Amino acid sequence: MSCKERVRAAVEARREEVNDAIDEQLPLARPERLYEASRYLLTAGGKRLRPTLLLLVAEALTDTDPQTQPYRSFPDLTDEPVDLMSGAVSIEVIQSFTLIHDDIMDDDDLRRGVPSVHREYDVGTAILAGDTLYSKAFEYMLETGAPADRQVRALDELATTCTEICEGQAFDVEFEGRGDVTTDEYMEMVELKTAVLYAAAAAIPAILLGADDETVDALHQYGIDIGRAFQIHDDVLDLTTPSEKLGKQRGSDLVEGKRTAITLHAREQGVDIESLVDTDDPEAVTEATIDEAVAELESVGSIQFASDLAEEHVENGKQRLQRLPDNEARSLLEDIADFLITREY
Repeated sequence: MSCKERVRAAVEARREEVNDAIDEQLPLARPERLYEASRYLLTAGGKRLRPTLLLLVAEALTDTDPQTQPYRSFPDLTDEPVDLMSGAVSIEVIQSFTLIHDDIMDDDDLRRGVPSVHREYDVGTAILAGDTLYSKAFEYMLETGAPADRQVRALDELATTCTEICEGQAFDVEFEGRGDVTTDEYMEMVELKTAVLYAAAAAIPAILLGADDETVDALHQYGIDIGRAFQIHDDVLDLTTPSEKLGKQRGSDLVEGKRTAITLHAREQGVDIESLVDTDDPEAVTEATIDEAVAELESVGSIQFASDLAEEHVENGKQRLQRLPDNEARSLLEDIADFLITREY
């Protein structure tokens, strides 16, 4: 079985349990419109990769054969039960909160193949739905049943993560209006906007289960490394995946002036990035224009640079897993790292 097949099987095996837990912990309630909007993206799909990551870390850390222990009463390192699934739902709910608010900020029409929340409902309801999910995530983290000191630490990790995501989003917006963004600044933005949620998904189960600080830190850094790789690979896919597979115009990041590892490297090679496309409207750009832009970016090695950078981060992340027992769950965590830079739309 290939890496992709193993990851897909691992996610699929846990997705139904995660979905059932979401239905249980976030039921339709009054006011109905608010909770319908809050559940809208969660029920529209999603890979459930981050909650799967959280559950796999727990299995790897405790040297447990995958899916042999109930996630609602998973034995910690002292054999006391912890409701890991509540932690997994908390992480997925935070992910949905960020998507709702991102779509409002970017005025995007679609998400997961359906109208975005603010299109399906309205902007005000979408903002409230995102805020509701944000608050619920902290409630769910308090329902894990872990000892109080571990719960407080997990909540601190979650709160810090949410702050950092907002900081990363602010940097992303700021960078669109700047022509002097450095690669180091871009990497900081990627870490804050994208990678920290992977880091939380990896570190929180270790916190809840009572792992030592060195293991928690190693898992947090694993998440940072693979999260960076995920976003860099996403930048590559935006230019190299046909529009019909992307579900949006290929090269839209380039058209909209977003700073990426690719464009920053190309600028350092003397490429005039702003001249690659002659419009800032993704719907107005032609495939021929994108083809020409991609050819120029390839000619100076910028796309290969980004691919190599993503691979470097993946290898770094996999090395962090050496603190875990050598078992099937750890192998799957390594596969997830590889999957993030080989996945296609």
